[in-house]
Amino acid sequence: MRSSSYTVLPAAAVRSGRRSIRTVVALAFTASVATAFPAAHADTPAEPAGAATIAAKPYMGWSSWSMQSSKYPGLNPDGDYSYLTEKNVLKQTDALASKLKKYGYDHVNIDAGWWMDKSWKTQFDQYGRQTPDPVRFPHGMKSVADHIHSKGLKAGIYLPVGLEKGAYGDGKTPIWNAPGCTTADIVYSDLRTTNGWDNAYKIDFGNACAQKYIDSQAQLFADWGYDFLKLDGVGPGSFKTGDNYNNVADVAAWNKAIASTGRPIHLEVSWSLDIGHAADWKKYSNGWRIDTDVECYCNTLVSWENSVNDRWDDAPAWSRKAGPGGWNDLDAIDVGNGEMDGLTKAERQSYMTLWAINKSPLFTGDDLTKLDSYGVSLLTNKEVIAVDQNASPVARPVTSVGDQQVWATKNADGSYTVALFNLGDSPASVTAHWASLGFTGKASVRDLWNKSSLGTHKNKITAALPAHGSRLFTIKPGGSALATTSYEAEAAANTLSGNASVAGCDACSGGKKVGNLYTGGKVRFNDVTVKKDGIYTVKVAYVSGDARSVTVSSNSGNGTSQKLPSTGDWSTVETVSVQLALKAGTNTITFDSGSGYAPDIDRIVVPKSV
Repeated sequence: MRSSSYTVLPAAAVRSGRRSIRTVVALAFTASVATAFPAAHADTPAEPAGAATIAAKPYMGWSSWSMQSSKYPGLNPDGDYSYLTEKNVLKQTDALASKLKKYGYDHVNIDAGWWMDKSWKTQFDQYGRQTPDPVRFPHGMKSVADHIHSKGLKAGIYLPVGLEKGAYGDGKTPIWNAPGCTTADIVYSDLRTTNGWDNAYKIDFGNACAQKYIDSQAQLFADWGYDFLKLDGVGPGSFKTGDNYNNVADVAAWNKAIASTGRPIHLEVSWSLDIGHAADWKKYSNGWRIDTDVECYCNTLVSWENSVNDRWDDAPAWSRKAGPGGWNDLDAIDVGNGEMDGLTKAERQSYMTLWAINKSPLFTGDDLTKLDSYGVSLLTNKEVIAVDQNASPVARPVTSVGDQQVWATKNADGSYTVALFNLGDSPASVTAHWASLGFTGKASVRDLWNKSSLGTHKNKITAALPAHGSRLFTIKPGGSALATTSYEAEAAANTLSGNASVAGCDACSGGKKVGNLYTGGKVRFNDVTVKKDGIYTVKVAYVSGDARSVTVSSNSGNGTSQKLPSTGDWSTVETVSVQLALKAGTNTITFDSGSGYAPDIDRIVVPKSV
């Protein structure tokens, strides 16, 4: 399921910036600064239990949650979440097999509610394990998995983290294959609660019986034949803080339990997880949700503002965390049903583009029996799917993250995947400068969505985009490497003012940076020399544990506020490019925090000539 509670609660929304936090009726790297595009991530996830092929690439498929959680007319005629039935899962399975399997979509994931009746009452077996509702799934979960497998697909299932309250049974419920162990042994005596909805007791892994309980759940899923488990409400994250909501031990226990079954099972953890524990998610799982639910819990499956567009802000921090064995999960990709999706065509394309360049799992929540022609064209574009599935690193913004953005990554063959986005509410042009990619001159351009070659472009490509629109290109350099000069922020020739000060930085060029740029703190680079007057693409290497803005100016010109995306933590360096007017000879470039907090600045890299 999702960031939603499966106790009956009134729908609510709390807005913080562009991120929304909902309570709903539901079950709910240190990068080199020499280049913005490292050939590979140094921090590769440990391979969790199972075959080495698990999560070698982001998984693709279908999930039940988007439709079962929507108010779209006709989807849930028997009450909230009533869409989730054996009949509907098998119908979507057959549609996936016939329409999308040949493009790589091979997972059918059953989300929250499979062990609940239509009033959302939970059901358990004699060992405190979730058991399917006989009305929703009259033939049981093994029968469903068998059908999914018969179509050459993989079967996925769902659980919330912790011991659900309904499984406790006054503490007297025995644990399967664990003589002497009961549910009283596996939780804390004060019955403290855990997970994103507090509907489960926190498991005490200091007692060996606790692992036995997780083992019993994993074995049950293995016996039923499931290939994928989504473990939901996991913290730190899921908008809860404190020791009660730290479920790292649970995820580790599931990793161990899956290994003990002997069956390869992909373990996905959810939702909106704490990036400070990224190493734990990588060590113990195959994927992790980085954000809140993409669904809008409204009369469509999703909407642009609530919360598809949040991902442009939140994905950059996670970019260096993903790789073979574990991927950043941006949530469902609902672009196939037109009106039911709740998006314009431009928004649907941008949605799919962002997921692909971030190498997110591509799992749709659409009704696969009712895909429209445009949705099919998005979901089955082989060149775009290849961007998601190939071995290149996750893309990052190469410009500041305002309404117009450029994201890019370098591919193994020396080409670049480049995405242009207009996130504004009116049409705008967006330009990708070759200098931001590290080269100059001519390059061949291929339009991936239109499957067409656009010929040779010199130094840049500009596209006029509709509101919330995008383009996706492969750029193959035909020119030369860009000649540049680097200037360190901590250089003695520079001018620091306000609170600005030099600090150590292991990941930074020269081992130092300028930080404490807040409430008027500035760093001015002096003696920046170029040969000609012109507009220069200047790379800024910086460190910022969250997205922060800084005003950048050259010489005595007016500054422009630039929002720089998070680098993920305060020890990782990334780069973005800014356009600055420089004159022949000596220039100054200033970074001014203004009245807020700015990123720490490592250095700037300036082309020697336009």
